[in-house]
Amino acid sequence: MLALDPANPVVALCAAGMQLEGEPDKARPLFEQAWATRSNDLEASIAAHYLARHQESAADRLHWNAIALRHADALPVGEARDLLPSLCLNLADSLLALGRADEARAIAHRGRATLDALAPDGYSAFLRLGFERLHERLGATSSVEG
Repeated sequence: MLALDPANPVVALCAAGMQLEGEPDKARPLFEQAWATRSNDLEASIAAHYLARHQESAADRLHWNAIALRHADALPVGEARDLLPSLCLNLADSLLALGRADEARAIAHRGRATLDALAPDGYSAFLRLGFERLHERLGATSSVEG
């Protein structure tokens, strides 16, 4: 599992924001500050991930989810291993919310392929369930589309 340094300013701001998850107007500024504080691709990916979760529009969530994945992809091979499944799941979900099912399928396929690199724990089980639910929603859109 990716070990995040709690003393890292971006990690600390995101952790503080997570404590306020039920209060988006208080949490969002902490994630925005984390984004402003970022100094490398790992920090940018983490901050963008949390910013995506606190956007009001589907288009804005897509924007930040794409940024999070782009920064994770810029990390050295293996360094983003623990982030990729979640980032792909979130991006695929954002794409599907905007009716972009084919793109969502491609990103979901990529994300599912990264699941086996995770430890068999609650986090990976949670992500597997998320991909199963997304797969069901994608199947529903393909049957409607034709």
